Amino acid sequence: MTIKDIARLSGYGVATVSRVLNDHPDVSEEARRRVLAVVEEQGFQPNNNAKHLKQQASTSIAIIVKGTMNLLFADLVEKLQALLREAGRDAAVYYLDEDANEVAYALQLCRERKPLGIIFLGGDLELFQAGFAPIAVPCVLLTNTAEELNFDNLSSFTTDDREAARQVVELLAGRGHRHIGLLGGNWSCTQISFRRLTGCREACLRLGIPFDVDRQCVPCRYSMPEAYAATKVLMEQCPNLTAIFAVSDVMALGAIRALSDMGRRVPEDISVVGYDGLVTGQYSLPRLTTVRQDTQRLAERGVEALLRGIQRRSPPVHELVPFQLIEGESVARI
Repeated sequence: MTIKDIARLSGYGVATVSRVLNDHPDVSEEARRRVLAVVEEQGFQPNNNAKHLKQQASTSIAIIVKGTMNLLFADLVEKLQALLREAGRDAAVYYLDEDANEVAYALQLCRERKPLGIIFLGGDLELFQAGFAPIAVPCVLLTNTAEELNFDNLSSFTTDDREAARQVVELLAGRGHRHIGLLGGNWSCTQISFRRLTGCREACLRLGIPFDVDRQCVPCRYSMPEAYAATKVLMEQCPNLTAIFAVSDVMALGAIRALSDMGRRVPEDISVVGYDGLVTGQYSLPRLTTVRQDTQRLAERGVEALLRGIQRRSPPVHELVPFQLIEGESVARI
C-alpha cells in the first residue's frame, strides 16, 4: 500500500493525500475525513524515516500568505515564485486565515520542513515581537515594516502607508469632499491598516476636515463580502458621507456593489477610493481610483534580501517602496 493507492481509493490527488498525512492546514475537512478513512480502513503506515529524511534535505523557500482572499497577495505570490524559479530555488506556498498566528506556523515549518528561508506576506508585528526569536533562518516580511523589531534575520519591504493615505485624503479634499469614511482593515497599532488610518486622520486634522473614528471608520476583513456588509454599516452610521476610502481594492469593489444595491451611484452620489492598484480595479465600472503598490519592486527586493541572507548571512534591510496614486473614474468633484 502506497500513497498513490490511498489517492486512488480516496478520489483525491497525491498532493492532497500528502498534505493530509503531514497534517497541513490547507486541506478541506471533507478531504481530510475521506483520506483518513481510507488510511484507517487499509491500515496504511507512512514511512516516517523517509519523511524525516525528506524534511532534513529540504531546499525550498516557504512563502506564508496571511489571508486567503487578498488579491494583492495573489499577485505577489506569482511574482515571487517566478523570481525564485529564475534563481533556481523551489518555493512552497502556505495560506493561512487572516486571524491566524503566522509566526507560530513559521516556527512549526522550521521544525518539520526545515526551509532555507521564509517570506511572509502580511503580518502582525505583535506576533513577531512575541514569537519570532526562535526562528533562525533568513526571513523577509512584505507589506509591513519590521525595522523597529531589530531581528538580525528579518528584513522588510513595504509601502509608505501613512503618506499614501494622506495623499488620498488630500485628493478627496481637493474635489470638495469633507465627509469621508474609512472602510476595512484591523485598527490594532501593529497592523498595516492602522498606518492607513493614521495617515487619513492626520490629513483630516491638517485640512480641518471632521473625522470621528468611532462613526466614520468600520473595520472588516480583506474580502468583498465583508466589505459589502461593512459598507452598509458605515452608511447607516454616516448617511451624509460623500466619499469612502477603502484600505484595499478588494474592499473598494465590495463597497461599490453595496452602494449600488443601496441606490447610490459611484461617483455621482458618492466617491470611492481603493488601495493596492490591482488590475481588476482598472476594469471595474467605474475604473477605480487607487493607490498602486509596486508589487514587482516589492517582490524583487524581497527575494534579493532573502537570497543574500541565505548565501551570505547579510544583515537585514528595511525599505519603503514608492507608490503611485492613480486617478480613475470613481471620484467626482462636489
